[in-house]
Amino acid sequence: MNTTAIPISRQPLPSRPRLMTRLPDFVSLMKPRVMALTVFTALVGLLIAPARLDPLLGCVAILAIAAGAGAAGVLNMWYDADIDRMMTRTAMRPIPRGEVSRGEALAFGLVLAGGAVAVLGVALNAMAGALLAFTIFFYAAVYTAWLKRATPQNIVIGGAAGALPPVIGWASATGEVGIEPVVLFLIIFLWTPPHFWALSLNRVEEYARAGIPMLPVVAGPAVTKRQIVIYSALLVPISLLPWALGLAGSIYGATAASSGALLVGLALQLGRSRATDRRSAHRLFVFSILYLFLLFAALLADHRSDPRLSATHAGVAGLGADFRQVELRPTRIQAACGCFTLNADEV
Repeated sequence: MNTTAIPISRQPLPSRPRLMTRLPDFVSLMKPRVMALTVFTALVGLLIAPARLDPLLGCVAILAIAAGAGAAGVLNMWYDADIDRMMTRTAMRPIPRGEVSRGEALAFGLVLAGGAVAVLGVALNAMAGALLAFTIFFYAAVYTAWLKRATPQNIVIGGAAGALPPVIGWASATGEVGIEPVVLFLIIFLWTPPHFWALSLNRVEEYARAGIPMLPVVAGPAVTKRQIVIYSALLVPISLLPWALGLAGSIYGATAASSGALLVGLALQLGRSRATDRRSAHRLFVFSILYLFLLFAALLADHRSDPRLSATHAGVAGLGADFRQVELRPTRIQAACGCFTLNADEV
């Protein structure tokens, strides 16, 4: 009896070890350190919101917001893969290194974004889901695909996406948007330009080579430094609004005033620095991260230590007057600060 062998083509399947070795690359696409600060501001917005929220639903909300922030980072790296190859600080990202293809990144980002929005909208409420969807769209489509390569005001306008997480956190708990999350939005919105311009001052050549019209490239370092001083000065009174409106107490007021004075001082120092002085810009960039963390940590601490703030919420926002009991210990604050130390290639 004759038998005929039929050749069967075998497509190699990715082995488990191969998948595990690639996992850090996909995590890196999500810009985890940037995501950590974003999620922290969303967490504060959720915890200080005057509405009762089941702890399990609270965890679901934060995980969904984290996934949404990660999806925005993935889509950003997918679109910017061409210019990332030209810049020293981004050349080692997973796509330029060839560890992840652009198609894989796009699929991963879209699935992550869709899942995050669906979970938040179904498990919490439609308002929170819609805000998260708008944030991802604004960052990926409006900022990354349009503004970033079109105008030196890219960071100013695009900063709206990074300022929305505390609003999403608040909406997750209440289903509405009140005065307090709008104030938090304004704080982050005004914080964004000096933070990113301080970084870009030391990367002018790279941005110019990649064709990105960052303000230092288009207008020069002197104009950029002046704008940093202006935005830093505007940020301080806005950062005091939660205390002035009775939405936060003395802990927050003292923290906002003292850290704001330091921020303006570093901005003025940068404004007087020579063109060859790279340290002043780096100091401001690093401190700005700590500054934002301190503001939101102080706001959270105030809501734990002063129960009267719950009544203020009811009067100002027209909502219920309950807040989350959160324990802040020095060791936890130190650990959190470590999480928010950004690498330049993630920004």
